[in-house]
Order: sequence, then structure tokens, then C-alpha cells
Amino acid sequence: MAFHVEGLVAIVVFYLAILAVGIWAAWKTKNTSTEGDRSEAIIVGGRDIGLLVGGFTMTATWVGGGYINGTAEAVYVPGYGLAWLRHLLDYSLSLILGGLFFAKPMRSKGYVTMLDPFQQLYGKRMGGLLFIPALMGEMFWAAAIFSALGATISVIIDINVNISVIISALIATMYTLVGGLYSVAYTDVVQLFCIFLGLWVSVPFAMSHPAVTDIGFTAVQQVHQAPWLGSINSLDIYTWLDNFLLLTLGGIPWQAYFQRVLSSSSATYAQVLSFLAAFGCLVMALPAVLIGAIGASTAWNETKYGFPDPMAKKEADMILPIVLQYLCPVYISFFGLGAVSAAVMSSADSSILSASSMFARNIYQLSFRQNASDREIVWVMRITVFLFGASATAMALLASSVYGLWYLSSDLVYIIIFPQLLCVLFIKGTNTYGAIAGYLFGLVLRITGGEPYLYLQPLIYYPGCYPDENNIYIQRFPFKTLAMLTSFFTNIIVSYLAKYLFESGTLPPKLDFLDAVVARYSREHMDKATLVKSDNIVLNELAPVNPRHSLTLSSTFTNKEAFNYVDSSPELSNAEDN
Repeated sequence: MAFHVEGLVAIVVFYLAILAVGIWAAWKTKNTSTEGDRSEAIIVGGRDIGLLVGGFTMTATWVGGGYINGTAEAVYVPGYGLAWLRHLLDYSLSLILGGLFFAKPMRSKGYVTMLDPFQQLYGKRMGGLLFIPALMGEMFWAAAIFSALGATISVIIDINVNISVIISALIATMYTLVGGLYSVAYTDVVQLFCIFLGLWVSVPFAMSHPAVTDIGFTAVQQVHQAPWLGSINSLDIYTWLDNFLLLTLGGIPWQAYFQRVLSSSSATYAQVLSFLAAFGCLVMALPAVLIGAIGASTAWNETKYGFPDPMAKKEADMILPIVLQYLCPVYISFFGLGAVSAAVMSSADSSILSASSMFARNIYQLSFRQNASDREIVWVMRITVFLFGASATAMALLASSVYGLWYLSSDLVYIIIFPQLLCVLFIKGTNTYGAIAGYLFGLVLRITGGEPYLYLQPLIYYPGCYPDENNIYIQRFPFKTLAMLTSFFTNIIVSYLAKYLFESGTLPPKLDFLDAVVARYSREHMDKATLVKSDNIVLNELAPVNPRHSLTLSSTFTNKEAFNYVDSSPELSNAEDN
């Protein structure tokens, strides 16, 4: 394949434009934030993200390279097809559920990161434990989308995959490093527009290629391969349901999502942003679905791609760039390449910023350096943005399946973090003992269920499991949902059991080594009803941690707004003043 100078120029121009927008947004951040709240401006953008920019950035967070390439790949692969494309509706439903039940309590309580409520209720140790699956989820997600970009660029302009991934990661990391959420949000507006325009422009040209059979016919009839609509075998219905719940509920507890929620100007706006993003994800998935269907309807031996087809060459994960390259005119394929590049950076920057935000605030500041200056936190964030960006890039170069990595990114989040989030927000009385027990039970059940993508054999063989072509056993039983439910109920049962044992005197107070039950009701902690009346209430005064920490954690959380489950919109504030 020849090296395309025009394609390289198009990519360079696009990247420079994105970088310019990111630097402008960084300048905006510097000029709109005071010296003392610079770190919070980087994390939540000063909590003044409006509906337009917020809707774009929340949509772009999900509509990444993994989302677009994975959608096309899932529709194209014979035996799966549209019927197995769970995330087409799952992530939209996830955003709707997030807006209905989670956005308002998180935003109205004034948290800065997703891990804040965990550290407030369970203490810094549990916050550190929950940071691990949250970090792994963000890194898997970023690696998947960087991998998608490398495949796309290498197919269309024939440059080394490693170089394309590294350069793209550097661009995304650079403007995220200097501008934080403002840079991410404003570049998302440009990137989402490019994705929408680039993919929709490519679809008519690809569909009209002489080698492409009518996709309406190939949807239900076998021509070049099995119908791209796909079907679900009755034996696989439980697997389908398991994965449906995983992507729907596992799509909620992400820092990338809550970062947008917490940056909105009010709790009501946070809910509306979630609903707008749900609609946006559906709209943005449609051209990728059509491109996957086109790939399944193409006689590839009649194109310059030749024989055998992408599936036989094990290039199914690159079906989107292959369609752009071989079924569209050159100038259109370059335009589509820009669209996928935009998709990658729009999600990669969000994941990198999310991981660094949680580390700088919840690990470095609240756990180790509680008296750290704002300037110090900003530099910690900058360093970790670079480190996490480099880590995601390294994993992207080792990825074997875009869809597999993208799918796995929700796994640990669903099983470990989601039940913990339910408990911390909606179940009264849970404590650190229950949280740790639920964490461990869920993790053990997930690992012992095996993982084909990692060639990990199961230790527990649930009903219906069978070996694949690599002799790795596949579980048909919904063991992931079982692990999630086990984690949830274990948290509740162990929490209430520990509470009963300590409060009844069965166990002496000295055995409460986590200060999760006895310390919460000690004299050092004032009655909540009294504290709520105070004008100077801070979150750490109610945090169930050892009293010796309460003095050093001052000002790390927000004020009494955190305990008022009300909308924090300007309209309500004005009404209260009157």
C-alpha cells in the first residue's frame, strides 16, 4: 500500500486544530479560576459547564474510537451481528438511569470526584481499594480507543501503527495536561462535530460501491456471510442478559461520567446532560452500524482489498477503516479518518483526566498529603496525566481486539464499584467492614469465573459452560451479575452484622480497628442534626474516620450543601435568599 501524503497532511491539520482549541481552553481555565481553586477548576471546570458544551462533552466521552470501531466490528462479525450489539441501547439506557437516580444526589452534595462519597463514608482505606478497579477501567477504555486509532490510521495512510498511536496519545495528553476539563470539554465540541459529519459523509459513498449488495437484503439473507442482523441462540440468552446488565449498570459508576455531572452548574442540569448524551450516543452509533452492515454485504474479492475477506485475515476489528479505505473515494476516506481520530481523542482525554483526578484528590491529597497546597495538587495531576497516558498507550499497542478491550473495561466497574455506589448513596447503615467484604466476594467470584480474552480458565464451572476452539471454557451462566449481586448483599449483611455486634456489646470497641462503627458514634463526632444547623459545616465532620484525621482533612470536601438533597441551581439559591 502506498504512503498517502495527502492523508498525513489532513491528519496533521486536524490535530493542530484540536491542539489549538485545547490550548485556548487551557487559557480560559487559567483566567477564570483563582489561584486557590486551580485544581478544582481542572477537575470540574469551576462547576459552570452549560447545557450545550456539557451535552457535547458527555456524549463524546462515550462515543470514542472503541465505541465506533467496536460497533462496526460487532455488526460485521458473522454469527453475532446487530442482535449482539448490546451497547447500542445499553449505554444510552445507562445514561438515562444515571440521570434519573445518580446525577442529582452526587451533584447536589457537591462532591469533586466519584470516590468522594466512598471516602466520606468508608474512610481513606476503602477509597484506595476502590481506586484500583476505577483506574483499571479507565486504562482499559483508553487503551481500546488508542488501539482503534492506530488500526484506522495504519490502514488508510499506511504508516506504522506504533507511531500513529504514540503521536495521537501525545496530542491528547498535551492539551489535557495544560487545560484539564475545560480543554477536554471544548475540544469535545469540535471532535463530536467531526465524528458526525465524517462518518455520515462516508456512508453513502461506501453503500453505492459496485461490490456492495443491498444491506436490506443481506440483513436477513445469507449472501457473502451470515445475515448481519444476527440472532441469539436460546442457549445464549442468559449470556446476553448478563452482558446487557453489565454494560447498562456498569456504564454508570465511571469518573468520566461523574466528572461531567459534577461540573454542571446545577443538579437539574446534570440530569438533563445525561438525557442529552443518551440521545447523542444513539445518533452517533447509527453510521457505525451501517458501516458494519456494509462490510458484511461486500464481495471483497471484487475490491482492491482482494481475497480472503477481513474476517479470514483476522482483521474484523479494523472493518471500519477498511470500508473507508476500499469502498470510498480517497478524499472521503481521509475525511472519515479525521472523524475516527476525533472519536479517539474525545474519549481518551476524558479517561486520562478522570484517572489523574481521582489519584491526585482521593489518593495523594486525602490519603497522604492532606495539607498539600493547591499548586502541589495541580502538579501531581499533570504528572499523572502524563503517566496514565503513557500506560494507556503501552496497553493499546498490545491490544488484540478493540471490542474485547472495550467490553472488559466495564467488567470490574460493574462487579465491584456499582454495588458499592448503590450502598453508599441509597442504603443507610453500611460501613467499611461490609464494603471490604463485598469487594472481596465480588472480586473472587469474578476471577474464578474465568476470562477467555485473558485465556484464564474458570475455577468454578457454572451450568452450561463449554470449551471454545482454544479449549478455554466459556460461561453461559450469568455469573457476572451473580458476582455483582453477591457483592451488594454481602456489603449490607456484613455491615449490619458488624453494627449489631459492636452496639450490642458482643464485641468490645477496641476490636473496631477500622473505626467504622464505634468511632462514628463517639463524642468526637457531633450529632448530625446539630451539625446541619451550623453555617460552617464541612463534609469531613461527618466522615466515619478516626478523629485524629478530622483536623487535617478540613476543607477537602465542600460545605453544608453536601447534606442538602436539593437542587443547587442559581434559581433556587435566589429564592432562598428572598
